[in-house]
Amino acid sequence: MARTRAAKGATKATSSKQDAKPSTTSSSKHALPAESSSPPRVLILPSKAGSDARVVALKHPRYSKPARYLICPETGAYEFIQISAPKTTPRSWLIEGSETQQSFHQQQGFETQVTKGADLFLATPIDPLFLALPALAAQFASTGKRMFLSSDDHLDTLNEETPHLRDTCVRWPTWRKRLEDRMAACCDTAEAGDETMFRFSEDKLVAEVLAKAEKMAVNRLPASMEEKFVTRALEAPVLGIKRVKTLQKEESTLSEAGLSSTTSSQSEADDSQSSLVAATTSTAATSVADEADTVNAMDVESAMYASEEVVKLQRLRIAFNFICSSYVPSAMTTVLKKMLAEGKGAAAANFKPLDDYVAQLAKLRQEATLSRSASDYSRKRSMDEDSEEKREKRRRKEEEEKRKKAGESRGVRDLKKVNTAGMKKLSAFFKPKGS
Repeated sequence: MARTRAAKGATKATSSKQDAKPSTTSSSKHALPAESSSPPRVLILPSKAGSDARVVALKHPRYSKPARYLICPETGAYEFIQISAPKTTPRSWLIEGSETQQSFHQQQGFETQVTKGADLFLATPIDPLFLALPALAAQFASTGKRMFLSSDDHLDTLNEETPHLRDTCVRWPTWRKRLEDRMAACCDTAEAGDETMFRFSEDKLVAEVLAKAEKMAVNRLPASMEEKFVTRALEAPVLGIKRVKTLQKEESTLSEAGLSSTTSSQSEADDSQSSLVAATTSTAATSVADEADTVNAMDVESAMYASEEVVKLQRLRIAFNFICSSYVPSAMTTVLKKMLAEGKGAAAANFKPLDDYVAQLAKLRQEATLSRSASDYSRKRSMDEDSEEKREKRRRKEEEEKRKKAGESRGVRDLKKVNTAGMKKLSAFFKPKGS
């Protein structure tokens, strides 16, 4: 018991000494501030944007949510495209501020800032027409007779959600003029004194979007869109593949093989046989460099091929759908696509050749799918039949072996188990003399 008490006392003394020992942990030189709710971001702005340009929050034309845009009264509007860094390699930006910001940060003990991520926001031009579409959506959704309204009346519908669009028009008359000019591209206009009145028109909007799609599709679309939405979408099922083997420098090959020129005077059967021998001989004798003269061409036979007109119409439709799905409200998009398909209003594009090709292509794909499933079923059935025959043969063989074993005596079965390795057979003792 004494030892136990002494041990406890020693433990208490040791712990008290450790508590009395001063801490050697070094304090931080700078106290880190609390994380900001709006951290700095890296924006790449156009060089032609003036000093009056401002970043404002406007209603997104497609998703009806506030989004950031750069408005310049001289050069127009810009949207921010986010370019994200791969998540597998975390990175950040080291930002050095201006002279005034540096003097402020030096007072606080900091000269630069570090972002939490490495995302870039690139300002790209956007047509002000799309920024005005949310203001025109109220008149589009109305079921009554549409009236001519001023631009202020249209913009007042967004004053509660995103008032910045109205404020920019009041602050910059040049920007207001630019916005009204683009509103006139999708509206019927009427002059009322010194003021222009606007009434939304689906016919003008579909014509404007179609004109933008034609500019986008005049050349090939981006590689990813061209491959997925044009090439593969118009690709027909493959009927078969022919492997064509062409031989070049045939005369030199025949001479190297040692064949005389008199073979040309033989019959057609001899000619085909000699050419086959020459090809075999040259393949065995030539080197790897000479084998490059032999070209294996794959000739693919498709059920049908899309004409150049059909390909152009497909590019135009994909470009039209892309613009609508990115910058036009969903309710308007449904109406515009229907008008384009029916060729109503100013949508003068004739998509009948493309529709006929797509309908025929869908029929061919359905037939190919049915034939493939039928061939798979027949192949599986033949494999099942083959396996059934193999099982039947195995069963017969096993039954035959069982019958043979049942007729054998116990002594014969025991003799079969004897190891006869190295023993002479019984017939070796009954060979004729002299053999």
